[in-house]
Amino acid sequence: MFVPPMSMHNVRALMLTCVAQGSSPRPSFVVNGGLTGEPETTIAPRVPADVFANHSPFDGSTLSPVTATSPEDVKTLVETARTSALPWANLSIQRRVDALAGLERRLLERAEEIASLVRLEVGKPLEEAVLAEVLPNADLVRYWCDTIEELLEPARIEPDPLSYPGKSGLVSREPRGVVALITPWNYPVAIPLRTLVPALLAGNAVVWKPSEVTPRSGALTAKLFDGLLPEGVLTIVQGGAEVGRALVMSNVDSVVFTGSVPTGRAIAVACAERFLPCSLELGGKDAAIVLSDCNLERTAQGLVWGAFTNAGQNCAGIERVYVVADIAEKLIARVVAITESLSSADVGGMATRQQRDKTQAHLTAALLSGATLLTGGAEANDTLAFPPTVIRIEGASADSVAMTEETFGPLLPIQVVADEDEAIRLTNASRYALTTSLWTKRVRHAQGLAKRLRTGIVTINNHAFTAALAQAPWTGTGDTGTGVTNGPHCLASLTRPRLILTDKHQAARELWWYPYTPTLRTLAFAMAVVRGGGSIGARIAALGRLVPALLKRLFFGG
Repeated sequence: MFVPPMSMHNVRALMLTCVAQGSSPRPSFVVNGGLTGEPETTIAPRVPADVFANHSPFDGSTLSPVTATSPEDVKTLVETARTSALPWANLSIQRRVDALAGLERRLLERAEEIASLVRLEVGKPLEEAVLAEVLPNADLVRYWCDTIEELLEPARIEPDPLSYPGKSGLVSREPRGVVALITPWNYPVAIPLRTLVPALLAGNAVVWKPSEVTPRSGALTAKLFDGLLPEGVLTIVQGGAEVGRALVMSNVDSVVFTGSVPTGRAIAVACAERFLPCSLELGGKDAAIVLSDCNLERTAQGLVWGAFTNAGQNCAGIERVYVVADIAEKLIARVVAITESLSSADVGGMATRQQRDKTQAHLTAALLSGATLLTGGAEANDTLAFPPTVIRIEGASADSVAMTEETFGPLLPIQVVADEDEAIRLTNASRYALTTSLWTKRVRHAQGLAKRLRTGIVTINNHAFTAALAQAPWTGTGDTGTGVTNGPHCLASLTRPRLILTDKHQAARELWWYPYTPTLRTLAFAMAVVRGGGSIGARIAALGRLVPALLKRLFFGG
């Protein structure tokens, strides 16, 4: 189909239509009249009163009301944050550490309250909420408080004293200023804290929009900082796409976003037009590669957990398994058996109707194109329930959306491959590249295979849990985006380097200053030869020209 080129005006209009949607961390799919597999590129504006969910996906109970932030107020809130940012940044790092050190204890003391609220808004099991949303974040606070001073310590540079006499430099890491943070609903406490804590400790102010699916978890997370920070250093804004759009287009200095590919692209364009750094984490289609010498029981258990934790609503959930033929039948049988032993309390429910429908559509498309249903499956209905489902990919189903697009639900496709080379080729063919796991007893061999994968994170005999490691970068390539959270590498989007160079050289002028003379020309070309631009004989001859030219330039102004 021919699509006419868009004018710059129309591109900007489209960008402003879809930018900053935090409601769903993944693109929605058009399913009416058949599954297209293409993410929507526009999002219809919604009235703030209709944005927030009123009933829990966990038990259907009525949720407390939430007041939306007016998009018109966002600009004012950002300017207030800017006013607060400078005195906060001017504090010593230790003062900022002292201010946030109490956050760890608050997280742990309110663990049950946090986990219960996350379960109400998302539907995940209580145990999972504690293990994923609370305990790793206590570790995260401690890691950053223990290391931020060292990570931000200025670095000295010492230029060559012969070429640059009397000169030395100091490179510091300065806060960006005001960071705009937009986060999704699937891990409504863990994901924002991975940016909030290092951003604040680095001296930034943050204006944060949590997902409209989990506004209450966002509000509770923000309250954990009450009394620890000066007024205006952390501001939470509540609402849907229109509030996120206003935030991205306001006077911020950096944008950190986790969400859909279309929205991520729109944010990237908006930031590029204003030369703003942005960190974008846009999802995945994670593969697990199973070799014939794997520990069968551990591998089967790991695949089931990796696929169905948080009901599959995990950007690093296992959404494709490539298993070599030698072990395939045994592995598949064990995966099916473990899956059938799970209860609804183990897996939890789906958080939104949109995700439930997309999972159903991906399953239907796979089955219609030749996949075999091994266990689970669900019919279209009015509930959010969707049992953990395993399918065997065969024939044309290898090209179905269940194997190419992010499902973000409890659907585990397994494809039998001839060998590890085919598995790696199929894994790398995806436009997403967040994490991949390799399952084998030959650890050194797996480490070699890992270097052949495009993904930003490779785990051997495990999957997905590295997001809980505060010191380890969480990042990908391709349509997964350019974002980095966790680890020292995330500071690139939260700080900027600044060089202060001091020159104690007292000569009247530098060697390379005016006037440009034949002596300077002789000196410059002689230096090029002496430093390696000629044979030994040529270098000796050049040295003979260099010394008198240097003396003449330095002492007689030649």
